[in-house]
Amino acid sequence: MAVYVDDVLRADPSWGIIGASLRRPDARRALAPQDFLYTLVVRSGSGTATRVIGSVLDVLDAATQRAELIAVMTDPRIRIVSITVTEKGYCHDPATGELDSRHPDILHDLTHPEAPISTPGLIVRALELRRAAGIAPFTVLCCDNLPANGETTARIVTGFAALRDKGLADYIASEVAFPSTMVDRIVPATTEADRRLVLEATGVMDAWPVVTEPFTQWVVEDRFPTGRPPLGKAGVQLVANVQPFELMKLRMLNGSHSLIAYLGYLGGYRYVNEAIADPALRTFIREFMTDEVMDTLPTDFCDLVAYREALLDRFCNPVLLHRTWQIAMDGSQKLPQRLLGTIRDRLARGLPAARAALGVAAWMRYVTGVDEQGCEIEVRDPLATRLRRIADSAGEAPGQLVDALLRVTEVFGDDLPRNESFRTALISYLASLFRRGSLETVRALTREQQAAHN
Repeated sequence: MAVYVDDVLRADPSWGIIGASLRRPDARRALAPQDFLYTLVVRSGSGTATRVIGSVLDVLDAATQRAELIAVMTDPRIRIVSITVTEKGYCHDPATGELDSRHPDILHDLTHPEAPISTPGLIVRALELRRAAGIAPFTVLCCDNLPANGETTARIVTGFAALRDKGLADYIASEVAFPSTMVDRIVPATTEADRRLVLEATGVMDAWPVVTEPFTQWVVEDRFPTGRPPLGKAGVQLVANVQPFELMKLRMLNGSHSLIAYLGYLGGYRYVNEAIADPALRTFIREFMTDEVMDTLPTDFCDLVAYREALLDRFCNPVLLHRTWQIAMDGSQKLPQRLLGTIRDRLARGLPAARAALGVAAWMRYVTGVDEQGCEIEVRDPLATRLRRIADSAGEAPGQLVDALLRVTEVFGDDLPRNESFRTALISYLASLFRRGSLETVRALTREQQAAHN
């Protein structure tokens, strides 16, 4: 977003971004000494390009600057509040898309409405103050990987507001715009090597450069009652309905990423480009998109075959070191959108979803916390402790582990655990992952699927 806004400043210099970190002060500490400027590094096999991004005016640390953040969000000059907090930042149930009213942050904010710490709590408090002051509400722009992310965010925010004040909830539901978006650009976590690269390329020490790929796509529903930057001039696709684009990205890019993350990590690959260079994994991912995902998507908005080929090329980027472990984080929040939606659609039509099911089984193997070499896996997930306890109790008995993890309704809901064909496939694939390992299981499934096609 900062890059797109930076691109439109020549046409309309009245816009800028004030960032806010809700959990950690790292971004402010890194960027404040350099006037909130940072280097964008675009890398591919053909070379590296750098540019300085100047659209960020400030970054606030919500932990120490909460009152200042709420005051900024209440300022009439703020017309858009965008959210990029990952799936787990919404305090919701990923299986249903509803607010989790028992989430500790939500319970805190209901008790301390004037000092919220959650994303929904902050938004509702700022909208409440704007309403009381007669200031038009800002537009809430979700940029995270949630299904129908604008609608989902609206449901979560109004759901939280309703727990506090029905009149406020009705006001938000009728007056606040929540356009949906789809963001597609691969951005690995910044490393010390990235900082050294920027220093060598520019002669400047940048505490927080952003390294990314050449490809970029941002699709936004054009609903901004109080105005927006001229984003179309910067290449943003402004549309009436973002859902087909979002579904395509969630299921093809993000779904493939999750398969690569779990199967690749278990197979010993630490980076996406290493994993996709394995012929077996590349074939598996290509056939997952072709045979299982593409027929669950609309076909009249985009060339899905071209998008698939572009994804495979992007995954191969030899200089964009995207760690499988990073993608594997927060799997309990990601699986419902990335893989389980595809599985549900196919099961409803009586169709198999073998490759997606193997991806779910690989997640189950991953959250046991021990890899194929017997080494500890640092599982980063909101449910990590609970998942590890389940895995330790079940041991390596595939049926017990599958049944226990399927009872985690925040991930699988109430329907998938009752689907016997899905459960049976998971047990079979998990047994193979324990017995033969990730890569041989991938090869065996690919042979089975190809034989079935022949």
